[in-house]
Amino acid sequence: MILVQIVAPRNDVRCQLPNRTLDNAHQNDEKICIMSASSHALPELKAALRREATARRDAMPAAERQQAAESIAARPFPIAIPPGAIVSGFMPLKSEINPLPLLRKLAEAGATLALPVVAGKGKPLIMRAWGFGTPLASGVWGIREPMPDAPAVDPDILIVPLLAFDRRGYRLGYGAGYYDMTLTALRAKKPIVAVGIGYAAQEVDTVPITPRDARLDLVLTEKETIDFRST
Repeated sequence: MILVQIVAPRNDVRCQLPNRTLDNAHQNDEKICIMSASSHALPELKAALRREATARRDAMPAAERQQAAESIAARPFPIAIPPGAIVSGFMPLKSEINPLPLLRKLAEAGATLALPVVAGKGKPLIMRAWGFGTPLASGVWGIREPMPDAPAVDPDILIVPLLAFDRRGYRLGYGAGYYDMTLTALRAKKPIVAVGIGYAAQEVDTVPITPRDARLDLVLTEKETIDFRST
């Protein structure tokens, strides 16, 4: 597990990263660095966490990753799926957990599915209707996405990818902020539920955050369902 700790409420960021340091640090088993947020410490810290989290996820055997996806789908989904509910998912990229077993289960329970489309830098994602067997186009980074003529929808439940998460409900993504913008925009329209999905090994002590970072409502891993709605 990456251990990251934000300890200063004002201008300092203290981080703890096993076996690495971003600046001069105490010579302990856990390298500790104190940096000024005004010197862009937070973006550097997030970038380091992304590298660590990606490497840890990539190191998981493919069979273990697939078993994790199937274990999540096999458990009862923690949210009722009312008639007509729209659930957005995503197509997995590289070693991301595969949400398709869960999406198939939710579709069988009556959910209408959707997938994200990148509308452009600095813009929320467009969620377009999709179903199993429907042709997909190749989008940004080669991610499969619905065809341009698929109708745009506003999901009620979003299955959200992540690189890391903490017990406060914050996630670390890839840095473009697409899901943060999307969750914020949708929450301004109607009640939604944001469900992160990932491996238990992606949990960290603390995800460093900025005011734009949107909090998840739940996280599903192969080991447990973590509900942040009452915290």
